[in-house]
Parts: sequence; C-alpha cells; structure tokens
Amino acid sequence: MGKLDGKVAWVTGAGSGIGEAAALALAAEGATVVLSGRTVAKLEAVAARIGAAAHVQAADMADATAVQRVADAIQARLGRCDILVNNAGLNIVQRAWAKLAPEGVRELMEANVMGAFHAAIAMLPMMRAQGDGVMIHTASMAGRNVSPMGGPGYTAAKHAVVAMSHSINIEECANGIRSTALCPGEVRTPILEKRPNPLSEGELREMVQPEDCGELVVFLATRPAHICINEVWITPTRNRGYLAQVARKL
Repeated sequence: MGKLDGKVAWVTGAGSGIGEAAALALAAEGATVVLSGRTVAKLEAVAARIGAAAHVQAADMADATAVQRVADAIQARLGRCDILVNNAGLNIVQRAWAKLAPEGVRELMEANVMGAFHAAIAMLPMMRAQGDGVMIHTASMAGRNVSPMGGPGYTAAKHAVVAMSHSINIEECANGIRSTALCPGEVRTPILEKRPNPLSEGELREMVQPEDCGELVVFLATRPAHICINEVWITPTRNRGYLAQVARKL
C-alpha cells in the first residue's frame, strides 16, 4: 500500500521541473494526480508516465476562470482534493532594475502571485468541507532573501507567496487545513533557461534536483493531521553565491 492511497492531489506547473517530479512522486505513493499547466503536450507526457491515476486539466493559472473550472472538474469527477501542490511560476530574462519593464513585472505577478492565489481560493471551499487538506506552495529562497540573482520582481512575488501561505495557516487552521511555503534554493529546472548568464553542466549537477523536491513534497503531504510544517528550505550543499563572494575577497 502507498502512503497516499485514496488521496487526490492537484499539481500545478506539472509539465516539467518540480511540478513534474512532485506529480510522479505523489502518484508513486498511490495518489490520484490532477496535472495542470499551460502546455497540454507536456502534461500528457507526464500523465503517460503515471498511467490511469493521472488526469490532465490544462489551464493558465493566471486566469481565475480557468483555474475555477479545474477545481469544479476535480469536485465533479473525483469528489475531493486532499493535496494542492501550488507550483506554477516563472521568471524573466530582463530582471534587473536597469532592464525591468512594467510588462515584465506584470508577467511575474500574474504567474507567480495571482496564479498561486487563484489555486488556493479555488481549493479552500472543498478542503473546508472535508475538514482536511494540505497546500504546498513552491516559493523560493528569493521569498526569504533579497539578492540580485532572482531579480526584484521575482523576489517580491515569492515573498508574497510565503506570506500567503502563512496567512492560510492563521485563518484556516480550525478547518484542518495546513499550508507549507516550500522555499528551494537553486533547482535544476527549465526556469534556469531564463538566467541571463548560462550555467555549466557541473554547476547544474551540484544544484537541488527536481526529484529531491518531489520526495520532499511527499514527506510534507504525509505528515499527520495534527501538525503543520509551516515553511521548509531545501538548498544545495554548495552555496554558489557564498563561495563566489569568498573567492572575490581572496
């Protein structure tokens, strides 16, 4: 028996990276997994790896109406949702203040902040009715630390996601709903393709891998109902930023 037999999980941004790894890991423990994202082909490829326990529900998470349609479909077809992995998000190339444009800020906020809020708002009524539910929101170390690496727009957005998660725990604890802000450091995912400076294969291997985050998502989703993991950081052992700073001083 899997740890999540009989449970239903909704994973957003499930077509690649952390979302894909989380979906695979949850399904491996017996969960029925609903996969959302903007690219149907990617979602179907992940679903094919999972099998009959996967349901594809494509949606742009920045579109509140589309997100609500997914929630309604989950309710109608599966009758419940026990786990929300609120993972969809992005960054942009032109991210420094010297290059940042209003359009870029809008894209960051819609994808990272509004998308996260839309999923949480859509899921809360179902979880309240159940008297139980786990929400895991992919934030970032940029949601706790301000640095030039992520850029000011991404950093502000991920700070908002962390605050959102903690506010859910305050207001929804009496309904049995638990929320975790998952704050990874550098993870080897497609979002790195938006980095202004390309990374070497050696640097990528030293990062947190998506599968590491998938295992952590399963851990968070399988904690007993009387405890809440409010926030968790997962970072590479080799802190590239710190090591580079030390090297400059030598």
